[in-house]
Amino acid sequence: MAFYKNICLIEAPQAVLTPFPRYITDCIGICYLAAAVEDIAESLVIPDNYYNHDLFESFEKLLKNRSIDLVAISAMTGGFNNAVRLAKMAKKSGVTVLMGGFHPTALPQEVIGLGCVDLVAIGEGEETFRELVQSGPSRSVKGLAWMENGQMVQTGTRELIGDVNSIRFPLRALRPKRYGEKGDAYSIDTIYTSRGCPWSCSFCANDKMHKQWRGRSPENVVDEIALLHDPKRKKLLKIWDANFLTNIKRAEAICDLMLDRGLTNFRIVTETRAKDVVRAERILEKLNKVGLRKVGLGIESPNPKTLELMNKQNSLDDVKQAISLLNCNGVGSEGYFIIGHHSESVADTMAYPVFARELGLKQVLFMAMTPYPGTLVFEEYQLACNITSLDWDRYNNFVPVIRTEYMDSIDIVRMMIYCNVAFCNYHSLLKRESNRGVLIAFLKDLFQLVFLLRINKTLDRRMVASIVFEAFERYIDTAPVNEYSRKSALPLLKQPIGVGLAHTSGQRIDFVVSQQGEKRLMDLRQLLADQTSAFPVVRLEEVVDLVWTFSMDILMRILYRNELWRNNPNFAARQVMALFADSDVRQVGSRLLKLYRGCFR
Repeated sequence: MAFYKNICLIEAPQAVLTPFPRYITDCIGICYLAAAVEDIAESLVIPDNYYNHDLFESFEKLLKNRSIDLVAISAMTGGFNNAVRLAKMAKKSGVTVLMGGFHPTALPQEVIGLGCVDLVAIGEGEETFRELVQSGPSRSVKGLAWMENGQMVQTGTRELIGDVNSIRFPLRALRPKRYGEKGDAYSIDTIYTSRGCPWSCSFCANDKMHKQWRGRSPENVVDEIALLHDPKRKKLLKIWDANFLTNIKRAEAICDLMLDRGLTNFRIVTETRAKDVVRAERILEKLNKVGLRKVGLGIESPNPKTLELMNKQNSLDDVKQAISLLNCNGVGSEGYFIIGHHSESVADTMAYPVFARELGLKQVLFMAMTPYPGTLVFEEYQLACNITSLDWDRYNNFVPVIRTEYMDSIDIVRMMIYCNVAFCNYHSLLKRESNRGVLIAFLKDLFQLVFLLRINKTLDRRMVASIVFEAFERYIDTAPVNEYSRKSALPLLKQPIGVGLAHTSGQRIDFVVSQQGEKRLMDLRQLLADQTSAFPVVRLEEVVDLVWTFSMDILMRILYRNELWRNNPNFAARQVMALFADSDVRQVGSRLLKLYRGCFR
């Protein structure tokens, strides 16, 4: 008979959601824990309304209405403050509180000293959790910490799980509904085919939790993939290993088994090292056949010295070759860059978008250096007194919490937005046939920029508008050339088309698309805002104000359904109906239409 019989599991939500649907959590971590004790616990539950702002209310009701012995909370750094809030609610109800995950593993003393957490699980949690649930807390259960007589007690280091095939498949059926989808049938889902990483990049927290790389067998992996496969509905499958292509023969065997079993109705995204893509050249065609559509590459910086300081064992030649190989095999690539290295300046950072475009990348994420606890970067920046905030809500890769030798936090924000502005090739504007088409494409890109800034709670609306406008002004100073070669299906423009962007500073930037022989060119012209324009004019402050009326929950609802629509065009009518049935989404649509019409006044 188990010591803890009725267990509630919660993955503390991130304080800030980034506007990318593939990063929405699938709660896989706590589903692993649930699977580890499914046969010994009497009941397991995850609170309803996890994917909206009603989670805390649902959790409070759950504590009142159900018998709960143990609340197990998993916490990343960016969700730690929410984890504490949940822990306080559970503690108030007299329930034993266990907290684990990356943040508690890195800072167990801080967590156990809060007073609302009874036990901390350090490191990989499945075996520790099972022994705890079975026998209760004791010094014989390795990997635990608690307070005793004012001192923290640690029960010893829990060994890594050597045989990762022994880990039970996540209990996905336990997950709450997400945007109308049942827990075991999410259209965006995650699988881990390995634990750990053979590399130790200074900014990565993986080494603190999972350490060395251990791969599951191809048979074990594909048996789990079979549970996720739906022949009638294509899913986005995130193979979210630290480095999927560590073992090329294993990756090939996974592909072969998926092809043999017909498990190919996926759009797969993953992350790996550029050098491993080069090593995997011979199996890239197979990866494409099973559904691989995008590979994230941690490029980090165009500066070899910076890469060396990060212990990033990746050559820029490997990056170029990897992107070329992926393109040749029908697989997209997304480059990850980090802004805010110790010795890099604004001038150094200006090279980032130029380098990214030269590589031939079509998608890029420019992120802020974030010193997660437990990493070497945290120690380095802390020692240099260059960590500017320990507000864990801000630890999400897009809100700077550091300064460098040459840049403070606001400089890093400005450069993140500038890099996004300068990297864009503006083909979405260059391919349009009318002012209205240019306006719609421009608003889509502009909204994404503003949403990226909105997640930074240290910025007010005025600052956000200024940062965006300044980024375009800086871009104009580089004398950019944006062109698009006419294809057979693209008619010649008879007259220029475009859009204007006005700012309360009294300035306006016109984005003018014109025909020059067989090419279309886009020219950026800076003017006074009150000068007559031949194009619709977007008033930047109105866009910012509109974005501030959206909850991130509404945005994720829209993006999530758009992802399902993208993967399953035959579901288009169904998804449109679902969106229009949502009163919040209808209100958003009404506001967007009003903004759009106002651009022609």
